[in-house]
Amino acid sequence: MPDFSRPDHLPHLRPDGEPPHSSWLPRHRHGTTPQMIGRYPDYDVLVEVDSWDDATRKVVLARLEPPGPLRFFSEQEEPTLRAFCDTVMAQDSEPRVPVAEFVDDKLAAGRLDGYQFADMPDDRDTWRLVLAGLDESARDGHGKAGFADAEPETREEIIEAFSHGQLSGGSWDRLNVSRAWSVVMRAVLTGFYSHPWAWNEIGFGGPAYPRGFMRLGPVSTLEPFETPGASQEDPVRAVAEGEY
Repeated sequence: MPDFSRPDHLPHLRPDGEPPHSSWLPRHRHGTTPQMIGRYPDYDVLVEVDSWDDATRKVVLARLEPPGPLRFFSEQEEPTLRAFCDTVMAQDSEPRVPVAEFVDDKLAAGRLDGYQFADMPDDRDTWRLVLAGLDESARDGHGKAGFADAEPETREEIIEAFSHGQLSGGSWDRLNVSRAWSVVMRAVLTGFYSHPWAWNEIGFGGPAYPRGFMRLGPVSTLEPFETPGASQEDPVRAVAEGEY
C-alpha cells in the first residue's frame, strides 16, 4: 500500500516542484494537500495517526484509498458533477480531494441528512436537477455543449448566479434555486473537509480522541502537534482588499 502521508506517490506533480497555479499560499513540504499548497506547509495530520484509536484510524485512512467508480450518477452526468465540484472548491489540478466520489457514495448509499426542505424534492432528485440545470445554463446562456465544456470563467459565472438564486428556466424552475445551492454545497463541503488532505491545508489537528488537548489557554497557544501558519493574515480580508 502506498504511503499516503508522502506526496511522491502522486502521478501528476510538476517536475519543477512549484504550485500548480499562482497562489499566495506556499508549496506544501510535508504530507499532501489539495494541489500541494497550503497555509501550513510543514504540517501533516497523519503524523498523529498512532494517537488515534483503531476505529478512528480505520475510518480516516479509508478516505485515502483510491476512489472507485461512481454508482449513483450516470456516465452522462459525471462530467458536469466533476466540473461543478472542482470549480466550487477551486481544485484545478492534482492532487484533488475526491469530492465527486464522496457525493456519489453518499447518495448511492442513501446516507441523507435526516431532513428535507418542505418546498424541495428529495436530495437525490435535487442533485440530478442541478446538474441538468447547469448544462442547460451553459448551452442556452453561453452556447456551450454542456457545463463541463465551458471555460473556467463561464463556469464561475454560472455558479455565481446559482449561489445568488438567480438561475431560471428549464430544470431550475422545478427547484427553489437558493435552497438547491444549500443542498449541494452542504454535501460538497462535507466531502472536502472530511479528507485528511484538507485538514493539512487548514492546519486542523484531526481526531482528538483519545489524545485530547493540552493547551487550554489563548487560541494562539499551539498544541505540540500543531505548527504555525506561513501567514497570520486573514485571507478573506486580503482578497477583498485586492492584496492577492
